[in-house]
Amino acid sequence: MPAVTSVLVPYASYLRVYEPLAAFPEPERSHWSRYARSGRAPTAQDELRRSLVDLLPTPPVPVPVHESADAFVTEDDGVVRVCPWRTRLRGWLALEELTGLFPPPVLDAVLPPVVRGQATADYEAWRDRNPDARPWIRTAVWQVPVRWFVLFADDEREYEPGEVPGVPPVLRYRTPMVQARRRLARALRTLRDTIEEGPLTEGLVDVGRWLEDFHPRSLVELDYGGLVHALPPDLLAGDRSAADVAAGIAALRDGDGEGAGAAYGRLTDRWRAVRDRQFAN
Repeated sequence: MPAVTSVLVPYASYLRVYEPLAAFPEPERSHWSRYARSGRAPTAQDELRRSLVDLLPTPPVPVPVHESADAFVTEDDGVVRVCPWRTRLRGWLALEELTGLFPPPVLDAVLPPVVRGQATADYEAWRDRNPDARPWIRTAVWQVPVRWFVLFADDEREYEPGEVPGVPPVLRYRTPMVQARRRLARALRTLRDTIEEGPLTEGLVDVGRWLEDFHPRSLVELDYGGLVHALPPDLLAGDRSAADVAAGIAALRDGDGEGAGAAYGRLTDRWRAVRDRQFAN
C-alpha cells in the first residue's frame, strides 16, 4: 500500500466546474451542504490513490462499484460551490476512450475483455436510468487541450512553485462561468470567420455544450494536475499558454496571420515537448 499512496502521477490535467449549492436538487443539496460544513478537504491526489487501489485486485476493478460521495469544495464571497467527483461515471467514460489509446493485446492484458464487457453493460443499464448525467470534471492525459485555454485570461493564472519539501507546485486558472462562456463564444465566432472548420472549432463546440449544463454562477477551473511534474520548474513558471491562445485568437480577429502563427508556434512547441516525454524511457 505505501507504494500506492506515494504516487504523484498520472500526468493528467483537469477541467472542473464548481456549482453553487442552489444548483443541486434535494436531497443532494443537503448532502453537499453538510459535506462543505464538515471541513473535509480531499485533494486530487486522494482521488487518484483511491482509483489506483481499485486496479490492484485480480481481475482489476476499472469502474468503482459505488459512486463517490466526495467533492472538491471552494468558497468565495460567502458562496459555497462544490465539484462532485463522480468517479464511477468518469470511469465509464474513460473506459470508452481506452480502445483508441492502446493496441488490443495491451488493452486485453491490462483489462481483460470480460471485465470491459461487464463494465460496458453496467454503464448502459445505468445510463438508461440517468440519461441526463454528466461529469463535473474532464481529464486530459499528457496535455492541456488548447480549447480549454480559451476559457481563461492570463490574469486568472495562479502559480505556486511548491517550495516546501513534499508539496508539489500548483498551476491553475479559475474564472466565473459567464466569463468562460463569453470567451468561448467570441473565440468560436472568430475561428469560424477566419479559418475552416476543424478539430479546434469542433472541440470548442463540445466544451460549450458541456458548460451549458451548469448553473450560470458556477466557477470553472483548469488545473495542470500531474503535468506539473512533466515540466521543468523554469518552464512551468514561465508557462503562459492562456495568454498565447488569447493572443493567437486576437491576431486572427485582426487579420494578423503572422501574429497568429507566432502565438500558435509558441504553444505547440511548449506542449510538444511535454507530449514527447510520454514516449521517453
